[in-house]
Amino acid sequence: MVRLVLKRDRDGIFRFASLQSPLAAGILAAHGVAPSSLDTFYLVLNHDPVKPAERERPPRELLLVRSDAVLFVLKNLHGIWTVTATVLRVIPRPIRDWVYRLLARHRYRIFGLYATCPMPEEDLRDRFLDV
Repeated sequence: MVRLVLKRDRDGIFRFASLQSPLAAGILAAHGVAPSSLDTFYLVLNHDPVKPAERERPPRELLLVRSDAVLFVLKNLHGIWTVTATVLRVIPRPIRDWVYRLLARHRYRIFGLYATCPMPEEDLRDRFLDV
């Protein structure tokens, strides 16, 4: 998902953090999600950057999970991605999330597997909050 977004986010609105980072652990904990819950895709809206040790959930911050997160990203990538998000939004969330989990379970067969996590290119490093 990160590679897809980096390639198509022409407005540069999305930033990334590793789910294993202290930053992500603080955000997830503030939203009542176990930091060890690394089996899905999370998107934070209205992020308020504070130190993890001081972190409480800011009132406007929202955590989107699974298909809701994916649809938000697609909607903001413009073009065919916006149309795709609009079409998929009519599918009820439980069904979308079931399909999401199915794809996630088989993602390496579908999208391939890297031996190591690719490092961002120099011109994209500012898009990663924990690099």
